[in-house]
Amino acid sequence: MDLGPHAGFIIASYATCAAVVAGLIVWVFADKARQEAALADLEAQGIGRRAGAGKGGTHEA
Repeated sequence: MDLGPHAGFIIASYATCAAVVAGLIVWVFADKARQEAALADLEAQGIGRRAGAGKGGTHEA
C-alpha cells in the first residue's frame, strides 16, 4: 500500500486519533470509578436514593 508523499502525515493523523480515543476510554473508566466511590461514600453516610422516588406521585422535601 503506497500512501504517497503524505505518508508521514497520514500515519501521524491515525496515530493521534487512536491516542485520543484510547485516552477518552481511559478517562471514562477512571471517571466511572470516581463516581462509584463518591456514591459509596454518600451511601456510607446514610445518603441514598429515596425508596419511592421512581414510582410517581408527590415527594416530601
